[in-house]
Order: sequence, then C-alpha cells, then structure tokens
Amino acid sequence: MNILIKPIITEKATGDSELRNRYTFAVNSKANKIEIKKAVEEAYGVSVEKVRTINVRPERSTKYTKNGIQHGKTNAVKKAIVQLAEGEMIDLYSNL
Repeated sequence: MNILIKPIITEKATGDSELRNRYTFAVNSKANKIEIKKAVEEAYGVSVEKVRTINVRPERSTKYTKNGIQHGKTNAVKKAIVQLAEGEMIDLYSNL
C-alpha cells in the first residue's frame, strides 16, 4: 500500500512549512497516523514529532443543462499535517 500520495503545495501549506515546520501531504485514505509517520521518516530521512489527519469530504455540484440535471462530485481526500522536530526540514522543490 502506497501511503504518501503527494505533498500539498498551496499558499497556506507553504506558509505553515516556513513558519511552523509543518508539512502537508495527501495520503492513502486507509493509512493511520503511525503508518504516515513511518512513511515520512523513511522517504525524507527526518524525525516526526506529531501527525494530524483530516478527511476532506467530496464537493457535490448540480448543473442545469439542456439535457437535464447533472450531478457530480469531486473525490474525497485524506490529508496529513506532519510536525517535524526542531531544526529539521524537507525540501519539496528539489526533485521537480
């Protein structure tokens, strides 16, 4: 099972990583905090202090078209906010 899907690089997540040493990742929806901690430590060679997880629900939308009403939704995502130990950092832009 692939636990880390991708790092989330948004304005809010980047500010959080620069100021508070927290990094945000999209993770597998079945992964727990212990598995996420091990995966980040193995992938980036850092020590993790705390892991917070968020289940983001799908956004639903309704469109009224010539062909009738169309319903749609986005995918549900699980995010993990990882707090690193003092003095450690992850360079997310090194392998772009």
